[in-house]
Amino acid sequence: MPEPDRHLLSATGGVLHRDGLKGWPDLWMLPGKPPHARAAATPPPPADQTLAFSDELLLRVLACLPEPHLTGAASLVCKRWTRLSGRLRRRLAVRDWAFVTHRLPHRFPNLAVLDLFPASIAAPAAAPFRASPVLTCGAVSLTLDPSADPPLGACRFLADDVLDRGLAVVAARFPNLRRLSATAAAESGGLMDIAGGCATLQELELHRCTDLALRPVSAFAHLQILRVVAASSPLYGTGEDGGVTDIGLTILAHGCKRLVKLELVGCEGSYDGIAAVGRCCAMLEELTIADHRMDAGWLAALAFCGNLKTLRLQGCGRIDADPGPPEHLGACLTLESLQLHHCQLRDRRALHALFLVCEGAREFLVQNCWGLEDDMFALAGLCRRIKFLSLEGCSLLTTRGVESMVTSWNDLQSLEVVGCNKVKDEEITPALSELFSNLKELKWRPDNKSLLAASLAGTGMGKKGRVFFKRILPGHQRVKEKMLNYPAGVAA
Repeated sequence: MPEPDRHLLSATGGVLHRDGLKGWPDLWMLPGKPPHARAAATPPPPADQTLAFSDELLLRVLACLPEPHLTGAASLVCKRWTRLSGRLRRRLAVRDWAFVTHRLPHRFPNLAVLDLFPASIAAPAAAPFRASPVLTCGAVSLTLDPSADPPLGACRFLADDVLDRGLAVVAARFPNLRRLSATAAAESGGLMDIAGGCATLQELELHRCTDLALRPVSAFAHLQILRVVAASSPLYGTGEDGGVTDIGLTILAHGCKRLVKLELVGCEGSYDGIAAVGRCCAMLEELTIADHRMDAGWLAALAFCGNLKTLRLQGCGRIDADPGPPEHLGACLTLESLQLHHCQLRDRRALHALFLVCEGAREFLVQNCWGLEDDMFALAGLCRRIKFLSLEGCSLLTTRGVESMVTSWNDLQSLEVVGCNKVKDEEITPALSELFSNLKELKWRPDNKSLLAASLAGTGMGKKGRVFFKRILPGHQRVKEKMLNYPAGVAA
């Protein structure tokens, strides 16, 4: 008699073993249909409807998307969308220098704004026998050595020949570049390639600058906006003769006569360098000086900037060590805006000289500056044409000091007072209230604590925990009694 088959078909069409139990693969499948029938019954995926669109038409559709969607979800749909979205990308910050020399021209061929500074920073090298802590701030990473003095190591950059090769690729493949941020090399061959290949470049940002690194800047014919970050010995590991001095400022002034905006970060120099910038750059309208290390007397050279409209000081530990006699200080007659950000304003003589130079300013902005007391702020009365005043984070100013100045400016139209904790609402006088009613714009939030207390009034918040919970506990019990339909005696 023949031996029976190992598997028998069940009444439902499933496969049964001898013991009557289904195998695991059969349990995963629906009963009645073999696996090959299941696969054949699966509907095919829907066809990509965008394949019928030409690249030109799809580019017009993708061009309507805002920048976050274009660089995010849209570029992840498929390889074709990735390639087309790269053609629409106009600005990019690169973090890998190998990408610059190999894939950048093919992936993003139509860039107008390019930031190469993060990619020019080399990864920190750890000590061979012991782990070294690394301090990272943004794109910059510094190695800490607790046994050294100072313990902060220098920031490591790529070799100059590597930087020059990358800049040469950018110059050859991006002729329509409008804005570039890069690290200056010692030989500056890469910047010369950029000047020759990117004829329409209008804005340039150079890091780790020295006097010699500024020589190629004169080759940029259409440069209008320039930001110079000087090489600092502790941060960049340069020699004592590194940085930007009067020599570099003079080279810059004679080479960039069409500058409209200039920002100097960490630069040295003196009266001669600023005077050269003012004499040669006749179109200069905005000057920003940040964390400067200039010699005494540079402030008087601002009078040579005949078309200057905005003067901005940022992070300056001192304004001018010795501004000279007041009768030798000229004035910027065309200046409209004076802005002070995170500066030390404790030197009365330097602040008095600054207001003398900027006596024609119509806008005065102070943000998070130290040392601005009432008597120091009273020196701003030299600027008699103020129309806009903004005070933010001036913790030493009082209501009386603010009132004495704003009531003396007859042309004042806009006032902003934010985060000045010694300016109190209850100290506002009728004269100050009348001034507020005549202003076109008013932003009055001087004391953050009083503003928070007023917004929390009546809510029960802002109290001590023990007193707060004792006060609201009976009401909480009454709510609980209503929700559970308990009588008051049982709930208690």
